[in-house]
Amino acid sequence: MPLPKIPTKPAALLLAKDYPKAERANKPGVHAVAKAAPAPLAPVAPITQLAPVEELTVAKPAAAPKAAKPAAKAKAPAVLEVVATPAAAPAAHAKPAGRGKEKPEADLDAPHPPRHKPVEAGVKSSTSRHADQAGITKMFVLDTNVLMHDPSSLFRFEEHDVYLPMMTLEELDDHKKGMSEVARNARQVSRTLDALVGAIDDGAIEAGIPLSKLGNKDAKGRLFFQTRLQNGPTLPEGLPVGKADNQILGVVRNLGAEQPGRAIVLVSKDINMRIKARALGLPAEDYFNDHVLEDTDLLYSGIVQLPDDFWNKHGKDMESWQENKNGSSATFYRVTGPTVPTLLVNQFIYLEPKNGEAPFYGQVKSITGKTAVLQTLRDFSHSKNNVWGVTARNREQNFALNLLMNPECDFVTLLGQAGTGKTLLALAAGLAQVLETKLYNEIIVTRVTVPVGEDIGFLPGTEEEKMSPWMGAFDDNLEVLNKSDSDGGEWGRAATQDLIRSRIKIKSLNFMRGRTFVNKFLIIDEAQNLTPKQLKTLITRAGPGTKILCLGNIAQIDTPYLTEGSSGLTYVVDRFKGWSHSGHVTLARGERSRLADHASEVL
Repeated sequence: MPLPKIPTKPAALLLAKDYPKAERANKPGVHAVAKAAPAPLAPVAPITQLAPVEELTVAKPAAAPKAAKPAAKAKAPAVLEVVATPAAAPAAHAKPAGRGKEKPEADLDAPHPPRHKPVEAGVKSSTSRHADQAGITKMFVLDTNVLMHDPSSLFRFEEHDVYLPMMTLEELDDHKKGMSEVARNARQVSRTLDALVGAIDDGAIEAGIPLSKLGNKDAKGRLFFQTRLQNGPTLPEGLPVGKADNQILGVVRNLGAEQPGRAIVLVSKDINMRIKARALGLPAEDYFNDHVLEDTDLLYSGIVQLPDDFWNKHGKDMESWQENKNGSSATFYRVTGPTVPTLLVNQFIYLEPKNGEAPFYGQVKSITGKTAVLQTLRDFSHSKNNVWGVTARNREQNFALNLLMNPECDFVTLLGQAGTGKTLLALAAGLAQVLETKLYNEIIVTRVTVPVGEDIGFLPGTEEEKMSPWMGAFDDNLEVLNKSDSDGGEWGRAATQDLIRSRIKIKSLNFMRGRTFVNKFLIIDEAQNLTPKQLKTLITRAGPGTKILCLGNIAQIDTPYLTEGSSGLTYVVDRFKGWSHSGHVTLARGERSRLADHASEVL
């Protein structure tokens, strides 16, 4: 939205000493009055208190009261011409003298471009940034939740040192009992610390233990323990001394007093802990080494639009041929050009000319240098190519069905907001390949059991009966798929439904350890709520002939301590891109209903 025009004559006057001096007197629009003595300024109008000249570089309409009028309509005394001269203009449009070169005056009617801060500024503290610029190593004081979140975090700080307060070790000891993920991580950290401390003299602990001792070559820093009670400044009065967080904050402050030239930074996953540290003037930041991407807008989408001149630049020595694969004929193109190095294997490409020519939809099959082999796609939007009665309603769904129905693609990830058809496409492809082509034995469905609201308590029955309330989405989609079979009547539909139910198994994540799935069609729903470690556990269960699907929406994460950047779904999408037996599609358009589409936009 363009900003309103700023009045030529501001209502508040600057003192003469605050005006930057004009470089030339013969500039266009510079009046001779600009060199007049500042004496008449005092009686003209009461001077409003103004911000320093540096703050006036941002042109805000709020800087002038509403009573101010443009110069063309204002009837002011001649002495006010001093204000209208360009000698005062640099105060609003340019940096003060000594701060850099003057910028050309911008068009005030044009919309101002948005100012995007670098991502690093929101993650790292100012102490860390200054240390990075100076090229000096830092010392990171780790909170307990960092170690329990990522047991390998000790070795993720490169050349910097790591400091563990005694209270962190006490909290690790308190959380080591149990079968939860947190307890397992606490025990793993304790074993790692025991291996680091082993065969080290007592005096060597004071000097720090090399973190590369266990073979982690990337960790070039040293590990320090709190070996004595530190004397020095304490926390402000009023903070409870017995609380573990406050004791860790006291350790950070004392370390800063003992080593004034060293960058001491607290690392914590606890937001309130970081806020308290910043309020006390202590540098603190989040643990962001578990983030796959700092900006999820950069996440691999699996789809790329080709430039309009693609065939002109890449069609010079093009080769083409046809092959019959998976019961359908496909055309292959071998092209060479500058766009090829930016593509990835199994990435979908499309070109939709605006001059009325036929669009091109394809998939990258292989890349060698600047040469790529492209394959045309099967059109699943046509009714003759329907999958269990389901046809693609948009371009992205057609791409997804090409992946789901490809037996050479073992791992598929589908991202998309609510209503884009992820579950329906996965179930339709699974039923078609289990019951029609007999490519897989059965469909296995699993998902993480994270409630959106309050938990309703224990559920009775067997494993499948306990999981059935969590599988309401699959029941809804199965009902849609069963309605498409209207030839057999009510009895035929009932028999089909029983057959389908016998081929779909609902499993819990808690019992996946040690299993091996052979010739299964495994669907992992709501995968955005899984950690990278949990997804690794599931994907490594795949045996010969098994296809795994991960469905989810990273904008709907219900698991605490997981973000869009650290979700397991984001992790596998980024790690599997470019592999010849995996594929990914981000579904963009919602096809559920006009109400659902409008709600996802406005709510």
